[in-house]
Amino acid sequence: MTDRTPRRPQAFRLDDPGVVLAEEGRAAPRGAIVVTPAPAMPEAAEDVPLPAPPPRSSFWGKLFWGGLGGLVSLGLGLAVSKLIEDLFTRADWLGYTGLAFAAALAAATLAILGREMFGLLRLNTLNRVREKAALAILKDDRALAAAVTQELLALTKSSPRLFRARTELGAHLDAIIDGADLVRLTERQLMAPLDAEATRLVSGAAKRVSVVTAVSPRAAVDLIFVLVTAIGLVRRLAELYGGRPGALGMLRLFRQVLAHLAVTGGMAAGDSLIQQVVGHGLAAKLSARLGEGVVNGLLTARLGLAAIEVTRPLPFAALPAPALRDVASGLISRGEDDEPKTPLRQPPAPGS
Repeated sequence: MTDRTPRRPQAFRLDDPGVVLAEEGRAAPRGAIVVTPAPAMPEAAEDVPLPAPPPRSSFWGKLFWGGLGGLVSLGLGLAVSKLIEDLFTRADWLGYTGLAFAAALAAATLAILGREMFGLLRLNTLNRVREKAALAILKDDRALAAAVTQELLALTKSSPRLFRARTELGAHLDAIIDGADLVRLTERQLMAPLDAEATRLVSGAAKRVSVVTAVSPRAAVDLIFVLVTAIGLVRRLAELYGGRPGALGMLRLFRQVLAHLAVTGGMAAGDSLIQQVVGHGLAAKLSARLGEGVVNGLLTARLGLAAIEVTRPLPFAALPAPALRDVASGLISRGEDDEPKTPLRQPPAPGS
């Protein structure tokens, strides 16, 4: 008996009259090959946006600072050379002494420049790892995610607090197939203890600024203390997350932090907490100095949060980003918490 059922060809064209697309509510002709379109792939529910690139200096700015640095270096070199020649004209031992001091100065200068270059390269590495991690999550790229994980393991190998986390992460690398899941696992293992320490550092700096601003008698003292605290906070956060910034690195970090605050509008993020304080009537009970201390503490906390996002080598994907209330909860309290508790009146003793 001959089978008259038409067989599906191994390859066909959609413009073939014998091939029709399946449509709801429409019957296909007899003997035609019905093709069902593949369903569209759902978009990722949680997309991690790419981090903002660090601000880049213009060509003319680089040319200006390069020319100024070259002229200053030449001027200093000529001055040192003239000084050594004058010392030799007075006495040979003075000339050799000056030459030894000049050699020590040159060696120290080269060492400082090398350290500064190493710090800048380390910051560039952290920025590149953060961008690659965001791309790996968006594209679900397994190879890119594995490269990010290996780079982070290499960057954190000198941190003893992450020894257990590195061991557990290395044991699960081959079991993760998806690139996005691998980046999220890396973030949970390596960034969770660092985030907790960073939150503690920001909270402590905000409290110190608030107290010193409230008790200091001079505004100049407030300004100097806030500036020193902010510099120290950004440096400690950078070192915590694997950066080793020098003087130039600190300037670049502050530039990135301020640019991040300008883009995200972070300075206004404390308005909800300030309104909460005013709404509970606490501002009317506080002195002007104490109010300034609270505001300065909130701004320091917001600066610290921006520094965390700038210095952290991974974007916040699996772990929640610390909020302002997490690091500034000790600066203010509810109005009802500050009200004096009225003791309950004791019932009179019998027979009184």
